[in-house]
Amino acid sequence: MKALSVLGSTGSIGRNVLAVVRQFPQQFRIVGLSAGRSVDILAEQVLEFEPECVAVGDPALVDALAEKLPSSYRDRIVSGLEGNCTVASLPAADMMVSAVVGAVGLLPTLAAIRAGKDIGLANKETLVMAGRLIMATVRHHRVRLLPIDSEHSAIFQALEAGRKQDVARIILTASGGPFRTWDHKSLLAATPEQALAHPNWTMGRKISIDSATLMNKGLEVIEARWLFDVAPKQIEVVIHPQSIVHSLVEYCDGSVVAQMGIPDMRIPIAYALSYPERLELGLSRLNLPQCGGLDFELPDHTRFPALQIAYDALQMGGVKPAALNAANEVAVEAFLAGRIGFTRIAEVVGMVVQKTTQGDELELQAILAADQEARILAAREIQAA
Repeated sequence: MKALSVLGSTGSIGRNVLAVVRQFPQQFRIVGLSAGRSVDILAEQVLEFEPECVAVGDPALVDALAEKLPSSYRDRIVSGLEGNCTVASLPAADMMVSAVVGAVGLLPTLAAIRAGKDIGLANKETLVMAGRLIMATVRHHRVRLLPIDSEHSAIFQALEAGRKQDVARIILTASGGPFRTWDHKSLLAATPEQALAHPNWTMGRKISIDSATLMNKGLEVIEARWLFDVAPKQIEVVIHPQSIVHSLVEYCDGSVVAQMGIPDMRIPIAYALSYPERLELGLSRLNLPQCGGLDFELPDHTRFPALQIAYDALQMGGVKPAALNAANEVAVEAFLAGRIGFTRIAEVVGMVVQKTTQGDELELQAILAADQEARILAAREIQAA
């Protein structure tokens, strides 16, 4: 039986992780849970799965959580960043699943790796901010880092069809989000509610906005560069509105291996948890005749400049990807709060990436400093608009 700690257990990915655990109680058990502020949902999860330790992101909510749990949990509740690191590196855990959103996932992931835990990674920001450092730490501690994002899980599976030295290209697919066919004038007036209405996937608020801007795909390009150790020029993006082909790998002989399936996050989650085995999930099967046509098109960098900005940050290297991520988090939050328009998200991010001081991508303090500098610059840019 594999023991799991789950960070971000109340979010979309976290709830799907627990759904898989619930379906296979003989294979998995939960030893740690962590959430941000969703105390009611977290309390229900704790009562069901009975973890050894539980963390809440906001220290002010510890008492509120404790009131909903048996008294035996009073000394097993931790909080804040330190609490997340504690849950991530629990001695009883075999694997830590990072399902949190944003930069908050970096330090707990490092803590888990250094504690010798395998990682199930849905928090792409960890590799965007510190890809070289994370992968060096993974190699040093000889742990496995398994992708949970549907696209990176697809690539991971397709890479098993051949040798790494024979890989010509990695092709990431993107749905195009809710604004795929919108013109620039319409994008200027796009509302948060419209941006959150993803056509294929049910996701959290931040990742839904990233999907609408295509920044999510830019972050995934950076993640893929480090996760699969390929050059940026070998990673391409195509728009695939049906979200049936989750990504592809092209080999030097011209063969293209694709991973396909219904758009359900339980599939990549279960594969990461059970690797190299596969679990019978009881989901509906992909019905190819019902799929009809499968469409592919190039991304429009003029209407959706965020993707190119991410490529540029990756090319600059150093701490520029960390700045990209931080600025994007601030800009997305401002858009959701109605303080900037949709197209301003990419504008703010692009300006901040250029202005942030360069630093060493192998130095954790330089990465964290760039993150903070970029947040300040982004806030100023938004306020000045």
